Amino acid sequence: MHEYPITKSIVEIAERHGREAGASCVARITLVVGERSGYIPESIRMYFDAIAKGTLCEGADLSVVPVRPKLRCPACGAEFERKPYSFACPACGTDGHPTDIGKEFYIESIEVS
Repeated sequence: MHEYPITKSIVEIAERHGREAGASCVARITLVVGERSGYIPESIRMYFDAIAKGTLCEGADLSVVPVRPKLRCPACGAEFERKPYSFACPACGTDGHPTDIGKEFYIESIEVS
């Protein structure tokens, strides 16, 4: 349910961008959403249609670029995606540590027409 306020903010930002550009509508919004960001893309999409109704964003394509989390190996510095049931670095076998990769959440682009 915490996707509702963030989706409302996305619509407000995109609509403001569209108005400043003198556009008649927002055609597409591209979001970057890390799997560890705490936001669920499907929930954002569900709220988006309802919130965008009656705005410049109504009917816009909402595209999501997912970012998978990565670990960093403290021994060799390699960044890698964790395999199920393992934290081992594929290069050297040392257990990796969490990084901020996969926590991203931002608007990558807004296309207007």
